[in-house]
Amino acid sequence: MSSIRLFILSSFDKLGPMHGHRLRLEAEHDRVHLWTDISVGAVYGAMNRLASEGLLREAGQEREGNRPTRQLYEITQEGRTKLAALRQEGLGEVWFKYDPFDLALTRTDPDALSTLPSVLAHRLEAMQALLEKTRVINVDARDYLSLAEEWALRHSEYRLEAEIAYLTDLLMVADDIVADERHPRPRKLMPNRV
Repeated sequence: MSSIRLFILSSFDKLGPMHGHRLRLEAEHDRVHLWTDISVGAVYGAMNRLASEGLLREAGQEREGNRPTRQLYEITQEGRTKLAALRQEGLGEVWFKYDPFDLALTRTDPDALSTLPSVLAHRLEAMQALLEKTRVINVDARDYLSLAEEWALRHSEYRLEAEIAYLTDLLMVADDIVADERHPRPRKLMPNRV
């Protein structure tokens, strides 16, 4: 599922023909960076890819004042079909990405084991600060958002709260992890499954 493709196609579907600069302004105005993985600067390249795939097409040119002439694009019927599929995919697909933190936790440097509790405490503090910052940003943005956009922002808060709960629990067993890494407890071998 591509967030940037969904954003671009849905913007053209909603707003009609426009140039890349206006699309970028729409992304900034909608504050999509607060709840998606979209880099606002990436819209130009993504627009070109969508046009090369036939999902967008040239729809004329526009010139305002002394500004350079800008190429306008519009969504095609094929683009609308793809947009419908992306909308369904975005709402229905369960997305889960493993966090590199988990691998690092299981591959701790034996010479740095004693620092694990303080590293985890620092990470917890950083997550708590990020949650507070996110809450302030979200509160400031709410007056400018639809109800769906507001709940998209809240999703980030819920995810951060879950991460904080996990880190809080992990910190309580950090000394046990250090002890287990120094003197591993007996473990069963995983059966071979072919």
